Amino acid sequence: MDVDPNGVSDEDLRRFVLDRIDEDEERLAREELPLLDEAERRGRLRILRSDDGQELLLVPGEAQAQSERAPVPFAEKAQWLRKEVEGTDDRSVLKLLAMAYDTHHGWQEEWRT
Repeated sequence: MDVDPNGVSDEDLRRFVLDRIDEDEERLAREELPLLDEAERRGRLRILRSDDGQELLLVPGEAQAQSERAPVPFAEKAQWLRKEVEGTDDRSVLKLLAMAYDTHHGWQEEWRT
C-alpha cells in the first residue's frame, strides 16, 4: 500500500473519493448540483465519452471532445468512477478526483501536490 510523506495511504484517498461520490448521489437525489459536476464546470477535470462512444475518459482540465456531444449523465459518471476508483492503483487518478471535492472538510491540502 502506497503512503505519501504525510502518512496518507492510497486507501485513505480511495475511501475519501468513494464517500464523496456517494454524497454526490445524495445531492442529486435532492435536486442539488453534485460537486463533481461543479468541478467540471470550473474546469478542474472532465469526463468525456471516447470517440467511439463506448467508454468514458477522465482527463484533467477543460478538455473538449473533438465533436460536440451531450454531457455524460451524473448517474453514469458515478457508476463508472466508482469502478475506476475501486480498481486503480494510480495515485494521480485518485488525487485528480479528490481535488473535485477540495471544499469538503475531509480534504487534505497535501493531496493537491
